[in-house]
Amino acid sequence: MTSTQITKDQRALRAVAMQFFINGAVTASYIPRLPEIRDHLGVDLTTIGQLLTAASVTGLLGSWLSSRVVCQFGTRTTMIYGTIMLIILLPLIAAASSVWMLLMVLSAIMLVDVLVDVAMNIQGSNLSNRRAMPVMNRLHGLWSVGSVVGGIIAATMASFLIPLQWHLLGAAALMGVGLIYIGSGLLTSDKAVPVEDGDENAAPTPFRAPVSLWVFAILGGTAFVPEMVGSDWSPFRLKDDLETTAGMAGIGYVAFTVGMVIGRLSGDWVASKMSKAQLLNYAVVIAFCGLSIACLVDFVPLVYAALTMAGIGISVLFPSLYDAAAQDPRSGAALGAMTAGSRSIVLVAPLTIGLLADMPALSVGSAMAIMALPCLVIIGYLYRRIH
Repeated sequence: MTSTQITKDQRALRAVAMQFFINGAVTASYIPRLPEIRDHLGVDLTTIGQLLTAASVTGLLGSWLSSRVVCQFGTRTTMIYGTIMLIILLPLIAAASSVWMLLMVLSAIMLVDVLVDVAMNIQGSNLSNRRAMPVMNRLHGLWSVGSVVGGIIAATMASFLIPLQWHLLGAAALMGVGLIYIGSGLLTSDKAVPVEDGDENAAPTPFRAPVSLWVFAILGGTAFVPEMVGSDWSPFRLKDDLETTAGMAGIGYVAFTVGMVIGRLSGDWVASKMSKAQLLNYAVVIAFCGLSIACLVDFVPLVYAALTMAGIGISVLFPSLYDAAAQDPRSGAALGAMTAGSRSIVLVAPLTIGLLADMPALSVGSAMAIMALPCLVIIGYLYRRIH
């Protein structure tokens, strides 16, 4: 590549990196304040579970539409206009005065977020293929950093009783500033230019017998549940089970996401010291221990530490599984099956946790454990089938 192209790619990489950061911050802007939103609307946990499940249906729709949208408009246009829509939609969460209004807003956010997510991953992958050293893990790490920053801001706002509408308006304004930088630097072409043949850093793709697509679908679903439990439901665990304040409850989300950041930014280095199978086995054990303590031990400081521990273990699950799917002889079908599995479980898991948590004999923590811990065991068992 020419020096001009290298400079353009470097600028594009910084723009895509900011897009990953912003997308992580979007969700983190409202999830830590879900208990407040629930109390404002006067609904129970079952209703919250139903609402999140129903809104997730549009995530499946967005996944189905994403290839058509990106092919029609390109990744740059999809990212720019998708982010503009997110900027408009985010403050509308605070304006929702009923469950139905909130459902419509969250559904629209999840639909648009999927489109932006697909587009930014395509640009990130294209840029990664142009470099001798890949960058995809670090880009996903920046998504987690955005989640941490957004979560800290959300928890701080809740602690100081800042109205939700002012908080989300401020977050949208910052996203608008970031979009100016992003839009001016993104690649205008989606054509991937791989590194030159013979690059000593290019990893060969090993031959391997194909694995049943159902295995990838199950792995996609089971990998999603522990991550969803640690992020979406940790504020309810702290507020409802341990009776913390809204601000302290939001810190649970931050603690888990901090662990995700640590794991994603260090995962490549750790993987270079051991086999991929060893890395995933250790990750499953760490995640299992962390979630067990966070869900079942009623001591707030230990819950925060355990959520961070769980985040470290869970952070490498999806990257490891996606890597395994990409090495399958039917890589496109394998990745499609894994994505379908993870998006399909969204329709079941939040509702199930909400129903379990509202049962008199169970707490939020026990409901989280019932859903998440068996999934980690399944991941550890099935990974041996694909690697």
